[in-house]
Order: sequence, then structure tokens, then C-alpha cells
Amino acid sequence: MPLLTIYKDAPVNSTVIPNQFIDDYMKDANDAQLKIYLYLLRMMNARQATSVSDIADKFNHTEKDVIRALKYWQKLQLLDLDYDSSKNLTGIHIRDLDSHAEMAAGQDVQAISSFIPEAVPSASPLVPNPIPVNGRKVPSALPVGNVDGVSPYEKPSYSADQLREFKDRQDTSQLLFIAESYIGKPLTPAEIKTILYFTDVLHFSDDLIDYLIQYCVDKGKKDFKYIEKVAVNWAEEGITTPKQAQETACRYDKNIYAIMHGLGKDHSPTNRELQYINRWLKEYGFSTDIIIEACDRTVLATDKHRFEYADSILTSWKHQNVHQKSDILGVDDRFRQRKKTASPAKQTNNRFNQFQQNHYDFDVLEQELLSN
Repeated sequence: MPLLTIYKDAPVNSTVIPNQFIDDYMKDANDAQLKIYLYLLRMMNARQATSVSDIADKFNHTEKDVIRALKYWQKLQLLDLDYDSSKNLTGIHIRDLDSHAEMAAGQDVQAISSFIPEAVPSASPLVPNPIPVNGRKVPSALPVGNVDGVSPYEKPSYSADQLREFKDRQDTSQLLFIAESYIGKPLTPAEIKTILYFTDVLHFSDDLIDYLIQYCVDKGKKDFKYIEKVAVNWAEEGITTPKQAQETACRYDKNIYAIMHGLGKDHSPTNRELQYINRWLKEYGFSTDIIIEACDRTVLATDKHRFEYADSILTSWKHQNVHQKSDILGVDDRFRQRKKTASPAKQTNNRFNQFQQNHYDFDVLEQELLSN
């Protein structure tokens, strides 16, 4: 008799938690570590890919919180982290707890990859499949921070007198006004205490606090718990100026990374370059795929002044009401029609000259581009 294949209609709609995890590991983990590990199990069982930014957004954590939790479980040997040659995180291998003792003895185990990196947007999602670990050494690439999830920057319990003294400072009123403008409402006493914490413990300047709140609000995060987490992460990374914070933020922003990569740039954007990118994303409201299309055309057209060239393309598309990538086809068609109806070149009997010729002064074109 032939072997029978057994299958079901519906996919697996539940996640199994190993008893050993509940008995031995759950009691010592904090809230973020538990959520992230359980979510990884859920995504693994569903055979779905995820990313650091997706996990951070789902649980209202910072990306540094997610990395710290991953490092915590790696230290306990519940998972392994994979990196590429550029030390970007590319995979998470969840270890089989049933084989945990055997693995400690150096034997092979099966691990499952269920991660797509934030820092490499061109990479394809990794479909979870069992692969052998073979006792390989996993390099340590990203900053570990505090593997137990406890910040060294402990937040004091400020008294009412301390809060009143802070609010009465001459330079505090402007800072609180700026914060309220970003948040869109009057600050509560607890939120004012958080700002006092930024200056008193983290030693942030007013400019850095201004940029911190603006950065979080631009990401759609007005919760001061989230803002505080970002501030602690910056303090742990030694960030003391808005410029340093901007460079760090750009490294983790997949849209900015993709646009810089699309223009052939491998460095963090300068202030001027970031102004262009923000204009395209926020003022013009273009999706990343439209901007990348403009970048591709720019790279084919010029080796110099690529941001200015791409900006001229995107400004033209904005004026022609391009809202999605398919609209670009209509713009291209209209351009070809205008070119077709233009005055044809004078024909001669010489077959070599029987084609329309274009005469461009590239120096003049470049000068006009830069003057706009």
C-alpha cells in the first residue's frame, strides 16, 4: 500500500510555548523580552518574516529595546543572531529547547530563521526553514547595552518642590512651550518630570531635547514613555548633539537608506541631502518606489549633482500630479508626444543624416539645473 499524505485545510493558528521556557526562563525576563520572544515564536510558527522596526512599532518599543531583548535571549542561548559581512543583522535562529542540553554539549541542533533586516532593505524576506547551526560562532555586531534590560540611567522620583523649581527656571519655559507645540497639548506634571530627567540625569541640551521630541513626533510617537526610551538609548550611545542623533536615526531609517543607496551614496546624509529627502517624502508625499525611480534615472543620467538632478525630476512629477508609480508612464507618454510633434530636423538626401538630431549644451543644462 502507498504512503498517505495527511494535511488540513486551515493553517496553524496557535503557538506552542515550551514548558521549559515557562519553568526556567519566563520568571527572570522583563516585559519587553517576554513580548519579543513570544512574538518571534508566533512569527516562526506562521512562517512569516518580520523586522526590528516592525517589532518595535508593534509593541511601542524602540529598535534599541528590540536589539537589547534579542541580545538577552542570545546570552541565555535560546536563540542565535546572524550577521552579514557588513555586520548587519540578517537572521534569528530560535533554538530547540528540547535539544538545549545536547546543544550545550556541542551537538548540532535545528534552528529556524524568521527575520528580515531593517538595515538592508534590498534583501528578500527570509522564509523560516530549519537549518543546522553546527556550533558556529555568532559575531557580536550591534551594541549590547544592558542585557538584562535595566537602564543605568535610573529615573529619580522628583518631588513637587523640585518640579516647581524646574518650571520656574528662566530657560525652562521656552523648552516646555516647544514640547507642548510638538505634542499638541499642555504637558502633564509627569511629562514635565520626564523633561527634567532629560536635563538632570541624561544631561541633554535644550537643542537635543527639541530634536528628540520632534524626531519622535515625526514618527507618530507622542507617548512620553516612548520618547523616554529613545532618550535613554541615545544616552547609552553617547549622543550629545542633534547632529549625532540625526546620523544615528538615519542609519535605522529604511527609507533614507534606500534613497541614499539608490543615488549611489554609502554615507549618512548631510543636512542638505536630508532636506531633499524630507521634501520628497513629506512635502511632496511621494512613496519610496517613486523616489527610487527618480534615483535610477538620475544615476543613468549623471555622475555629479545627483540630489539636484533627482529633485528636478521629482519636482516635475509633483507639478504633473504624479501620485503613484503608474502615473509616471503617463508623464513619459506625454513627453514622447511633445517630442514627436516638435519641428523635425531638416531632411537631406544623405541617408546618413536622415534622422532627428538633438543638440545639447550640457554645461548650460547643468548650470540651469543648479540655479533652480
